[in-house]
Amino acid sequence: MSDLKSETGRTAALASDGPIILDALPHPVLLVAPDGVIESANMAAEIFMRSSVSVLRRHPISEFVPFGSPLLTLIDQVRERAAPVNEYKVDIGSPRIGAPRVVDINAAPVSDRPGAVVLMFQERTMAEKIDRQLTSRGAARTVTGLAAMLAHEIKNPLSGIRGAAQLMEQSVPSEDRALARLIMDETDRIVKLVDRMEVFSDERPIEREPVNIHVVLDHVKRLSDSGFARDKRIVEIYDPSLPPVYANKDQLIQVFLNLIKNASEAIGDDPDGEIRVSTAFRPGVRLSVPGTDEKVSLPLEFCVQDNGPGVPDDLLPHLFEPFITTKTNGSGLGLALVAKIIGDHGGVIECDSQRHKTVFRILMPAFSGEGASHSQKPNEGNS
Repeated sequence: MSDLKSETGRTAALASDGPIILDALPHPVLLVAPDGVIESANMAAEIFMRSSVSVLRRHPISEFVPFGSPLLTLIDQVRERAAPVNEYKVDIGSPRIGAPRVVDINAAPVSDRPGAVVLMFQERTMAEKIDRQLTSRGAARTVTGLAAMLAHEIKNPLSGIRGAAQLMEQSVPSEDRALARLIMDETDRIVKLVDRMEVFSDERPIEREPVNIHVVLDHVKRLSDSGFARDKRIVEIYDPSLPPVYANKDQLIQVFLNLIKNASEAIGDDPDGEIRVSTAFRPGVRLSVPGTDEKVSLPLEFCVQDNGPGVPDDLLPHLFEPFITTKTNGSGLGLALVAKIIGDHGGVIECDSQRHKTVFRILMPAFSGEGASHSQKPNEGNS
């Protein structure tokens, strides 16, 4: 919020008399003192936090959000930088204020109160995540049906066309052989496309096991460094205490290879290009299963971020649908396949994009079987 910084001084002045003017705002606004205690709150914040301002003033902000919440990190960043910081789509849900509670957070320092921070929340509903989950799975079903049809109705005729072109190449005049070769090359290209789509129609159960995600990411980084991203800077930001994810290791490798390759291509030849790969534990992220009252916890967050030009706004809502691509020669199946794999694992993938910051965020359930632990080290493999 561009006007937030200029209003922080007035907010501090309002703290002693109550946030009279701020009560008119529909968004929760909190004033956090240097010691972390909530000093003031507007009416929307009382409703959001499910506590009166008199109760809020007796407690630090940390008592209302999950342990290790990114909100607390954001407050520390504002104090260190002495400048406003924004964070988008942060789940700060907890038993005290309800879960899930996904918000955009605008945080700014108070100019005449060192250490004091003003927070404003703009709430998002989990319907967004559910919609994206359904979109991703719907995209996979679309490609599944199309792949089955193409395999039966197109590959066999293509084989005949290629065979005829091969015979023609041997009998036609030399000036026409290039045309016969063109027919064969284009036929091969279509067959390869159909072969890629046939992956979507594989309905066999996924073979899963507890997998250390850091082993997967280390392997993907080695492959990337020796291939398409050899000249790119890849930054790793890992939570070493993550529990294993119950997944197919090979499919996860395919997912992250695809995402890092896309990030590398988005950066292009930019000398300042950077890819960030991060893992985190987000205990507040839970999703409703469509058609039931069941809640599924997706505490494992894996992100691939690049500082390229970003995804066009009109393309973003359709990014995981088949045949949607920004590449000149792209097939538009890579992200649809990624969405299918993550959906088959019971997870969700989403993309947040703005100029110089595109983040593909994967949320997945943790392995809860025997032997699962929250203290596994990154270099200890599970496969």
